[in-house]
Amino acid sequence: MEQLRFPIGTANIPKKITQQHLTKWIAILENFPSRLKNLVQHLFDEQLDTQYRKDGWTIRQVIHHCADSHHNSYTRFKWALTEEKPIIKTYYEDRWAEVFDSKAAPIYLSLDSLKALHAKWVYFLRG
Repeated sequence: MEQLRFPIGTANIPKKITQQHLTKWIAILENFPSRLKNLVQHLFDEQLDTQYRKDGWTIRQVIHHCADSHHNSYTRFKWALTEEKPIIKTYYEDRWAEVFDSKAAPIYLSLDSLKALHAKWVYFLRG
């Protein structure tokens, strides 16, 4: 079950972050939207509305979660850079996944959102 919950494993954060780490992580941010799109663009509604594991979200919910989560991450990143004492607000990911758009909206909305957000994020990080 743990493998299904964390298919790529849990976070592995190095004690010392190098420029090599940053370069690799920025490349991951840059490539994520196109990699995700390539994985899901040909799925039809029945596939998108299939849970990828028992008691888990549907593929559609996971795609919309990525857009919601990355938008929140970007906002938190900017707060940390622009405020003296930023208050990083959490959100209930599980509740967001149950909202109508997460369960029913076309995935292109989140794929387009991710493409634009990541382009802006990477532009900023490389600037």
